[in-house]
Amino acid sequence: MFRGGGNHAGEGERRARHARMSPFGRRLARWLPAALIVIGVLFDLASPPSYTAAPFLVAAPLIVAPLFSLRATTGMSLAAIVAQVLLSTFHGPEYRQSVTESSTVIVVVLLALGFNRVMGVSDARLASVRDVAEAAQRALLPPPPTRLAGLTIAARYVGARAGARIGGDLYAVQDTPHGVRVIVGDVRGKGLEAVEAAVVVIGAFREAADQEATLEAVAERLEQALRREAGRRAGLEEQEGFVTAVLAEIPAGNQATLRLLNRGHPPPLLLTSDGGLRELPPSVAALPLGLGDLATRPDRSDETSFPAGALLLLYTDGVTEARDQEGQFYHPCARLRGSRFSGPDDLLDAVLKDVALHTAGGPADDMALLAVRRPPEA
Repeated sequence: MFRGGGNHAGEGERRARHARMSPFGRRLARWLPAALIVIGVLFDLASPPSYTAAPFLVAAPLIVAPLFSLRATTGMSLAAIVAQVLLSTFHGPEYRQSVTESSTVIVVVLLALGFNRVMGVSDARLASVRDVAEAAQRALLPPPPTRLAGLTIAARYVGARAGARIGGDLYAVQDTPHGVRVIVGDVRGKGLEAVEAAVVVIGAFREAADQEATLEAVAERLEQALRREAGRRAGLEEQEGFVTAVLAEIPAGNQATLRLLNRGHPPPLLLTSDGGLRELPPSVAALPLGLGDLATRPDRSDETSFPAGALLLLYTDGVTEARDQEGQFYHPCARLRGSRFSGPDDLLDAVLKDVALHTAGGPADDMALLAVRRPPEA
């Protein structure tokens, strides 16, 4: 019955809040206020004079105020006042409670209108913050090219909290003289510190990916960048920061080969065109980036085949740590094995939809996903 209206700055936030409700919740919020007024009028007419419809009438604008526009709240408020006036007129001047009930309805209606305006200002500020965060994310994590050196690529970033569109999960793709190189990573911690570390990692990766001949050398440059950044900061939290990451390389002129270097990150998945799936764990476990001083072994990349038509899926631990209502983790291998996908976008959309189904809602942690598809042979 009610549609979100109005053109104030926070209207987008109202619509977003409304969209996050379940379908049943949206229908209930749309019809319940009007139903309460109708029920209140019928109740008042059918009950003895000592009973009043005021609780039903005042509840209607209070329900509308946080979910709908000022116009909708005003309309429902007027409907409540009109209903009260008509009931008072019906009962006649001898009905002593009419003044008290009418005053109650008017006072609560004014409170609902004031609450709606306060919510509007708050939503407008939130919308402004979200716009800034979205612009920052586009600068930090620009969408990768859909096609690069013959490969098809797609990426997704999903924040754990509504309104938080930027965090410490990261990805980057770059065409280099050595082939297409990719990084997907997850910064320890949250907030601006995590974002700053992600900026450092992505900046160092873009420079090193072009200049260094091997993934091992790229990883060392990332270590150095994080070490320099930690040296500029004071405090235990910054000194103990680290970044889990996977570096991938599809060599130029030999796209049937895939090289991976894993620094404490969830292993990528390789999905073949016939529905097969392989997990690609590192042959030798390694510490995350930023903890290189504690490592006793040098980095070593692994090499595997990248069949024609296959999809490489890289993701952060927000995917594997997504839990259902019984506390069971999401297992992408079990959920994706046997499935076929038309391309990277189809794969990522399916994974995000499946994670949402598994958790029965939003993720508990940020998620970054990136998929690369090698074209089928002609």
